[in-house]
Amino acid sequence: MSSIEVATFGGGCFWCVEAVIQRLRGVNKVVSGYAGGQTENPSYKDICTGQTGHAEVIQVTFDHEIISYKDLLTIFMTTHDPTTLNRQGADVGTQYRSVIYYHDEEQKATIESVIDEVQPLFDNKIVTEVSPLPTFYPGEAYHQNYYNQNSTQGYCYAVISPKIAKLKKFYAEKLA
Repeated sequence: MSSIEVATFGGGCFWCVEAVIQRLRGVNKVVSGYAGGQTENPSYKDICTGQTGHAEVIQVTFDHEIISYKDLLTIFMTTHDPTTLNRQGADVGTQYRSVIYYHDEEQKATIESVIDEVQPLFDNKIVTEVSPLPTFYPGEAYHQNYYNQNSTQGYCYAVISPKIAKLKKFYAEKLA
C-alpha cells in the first residue's frame, strides 16, 4: 500500500499556505488552485470577483510515513487564523475563507479531532469550513511556488514571512 496521500485546504491567500506547507519534511508537492465554487475552470480573475464561490486552496501530496495528515492539519490550523469568516488579514471575501476539503471519511474524522484539539488555542470559535472535496482546479503557473520566487515582494515580506517565522519557531522539528 502506498504511503502517499493528498490533502486540500485553504487559509486565505494560497501563496501563504503554500509557502508554509512546502517547508515541511514529507511534503512532495504543493499546487495552488481553486475549489468549492460553481464555475468550471475558473481563472484567478474570476475568483477575485468573489462571485464564483471558490476558495483559494492548496492541494498537497505528502508521504504519511514522514508527516501525518494530523500534523499537516495542526500546522495549517495554527499558522493562519481559522476564527475569521471569509477573511485573512487584509484579504476579505469568500475566496479567502478557511476551509478543509476531505478526501475520505478518515480525513473527515481527523479534521474534526484536530479542530477540537486546537480550539483552546484561540479566543474565538473556529469557523473553518469542512466539506467533501469538490473539483480542484490548479491555479495559473505564475501562482505556483510564489513565495519562493518572490520573497522580496512587499506582500510576501509583510504577510508571508511572519507566517514562516512562526512555522520555524513552533515546528522546527517538522521542517525539511
